[in-house]
Amino acid sequence: MTYFIINKPYGCLSQFTKEIPEHLTLSDLYAFPPDVYPIGRLDKDSEGLLIITDDKKLNTKLLDPKNAHDRTYWVQVEGIPTAEAIRQLEKGVDIKINKKIHHTRPAKAKIISPPTDLPERDPPVRFRKNIPTTWLSLSLTEGKNRQVRRMCAKVGFPVLRLLRYQIEDLQLPSYKPGSVQKMPKKALYRLLKLPLV
Repeated sequence: MTYFIINKPYGCLSQFTKEIPEHLTLSDLYAFPPDVYPIGRLDKDSEGLLIITDDKKLNTKLLDPKNAHDRTYWVQVEGIPTAEAIRQLEKGVDIKINKKIHHTRPAKAKIISPPTDLPERDPPVRFRKNIPTTWLSLSLTEGKNRQVRRMCAKVGFPVLRLLRYQIEDLQLPSYKPGSVQKMPKKALYRLLKLPLV
């Protein structure tokens, strides 16, 4: 089995095939071997930690909701979230997924200092002189489509930048957008808190 940990850049699709020639895809980042695929997805506008592998069992172990693995995101939002907004994120909010209301699972949310050494996004995040921005750390145990963005919007703080930083104890190994690192199965499973089989 082969395992890669990548920092998916902004604007890159979490897939290998281009739908139109202008698309940036995973195949533009590195000469990955055949038969590998991403575990989970990050939407085009999101950045950060993505696992690419040919280990089909890992997909089920990480993505099955009953296994409830922690995923931590660093989120830059417009405005300064109130204590009540943070409480709402932690308790769970109602968001719309496929036209149905979904109440999100309890989460961990806190305001953090802006991450140091994190390169500017390309293109840069929009900046408004009269509206401050805040960085949050948000840890979820589920991964619905655009969930973090929907949750933050629900409590009144639109997302400007979103980066997945960690899954369980596996952290983004490099802040460099497009970085690719190979990892042995044993080390990866240990960091993901999964039994080796």
